[in-house]
Amino acid sequence: MIIFLVIAGAIAVAAVFLVIYRSRKVKVQIRKLVDQRFERIRPLYDKLENAENVNADDVLPFAKNVMTREATFQLLHDFHKLELFPPEYLTIVKSAESNLANWLEFPTELAACPDELEHIKRVTIDFDGQNNFVHYEVFKYKVNAPHWAAKDGWLLGVVGPYFDHSKPYDFPHATFSRTGSTVDRVSADEEAMWVHENILNVER
Repeated sequence: MIIFLVIAGAIAVAAVFLVIYRSRKVKVQIRKLVDQRFERIRPLYDKLENAENVNADDVLPFAKNVMTREATFQLLHDFHKLELFPPEYLTIVKSAESNLANWLEFPTELAACPDELEHIKRVTIDFDGQNNFVHYEVFKYKVNAPHWAAKDGWLLGVVGPYFDHSKPYDFPHATFSRTGSTVDRVSADEEAMWVHENILNVER
């Protein structure tokens, strides 16, 4: 009995240390990711910060890139230069696409930007049965080998909720993608409803 308790105690201590180690490791990874994201837009930031002449052509490459689009919009907003943001990327779908790509890059999620990312549809849900609607943008994405998720093919990602009055780059509170939610197993409508019922309620 004593040996059993000693072993059980050792396992418990090891588990605690593992949790602490993983927590610290994730924090370090997230800090590194934040730095990387800033470096991606640093050339544009430096020009704005130094009051250099910036035009729409300077902004376009950053807005086109799904990994810098969201940050570029916020950067221009902070510098009161939103008129330079390309109108073709000033849509909820384009903002949701960037939000999902950035979310997937977190080390606790896919830990990578998708190699392919496509919008499927908008799913509208009457959340109280009284014609009060919320909208979710559903995407499919995939990564190439050697990433561990390459074997799954096209996966689903959901961004939302958005409302009738929502504007591009409003913050969505329920961006999510489930491992195993592939396009051949789950429909876009089913995945949006799952996120609405399981993620949005948690975020609230």
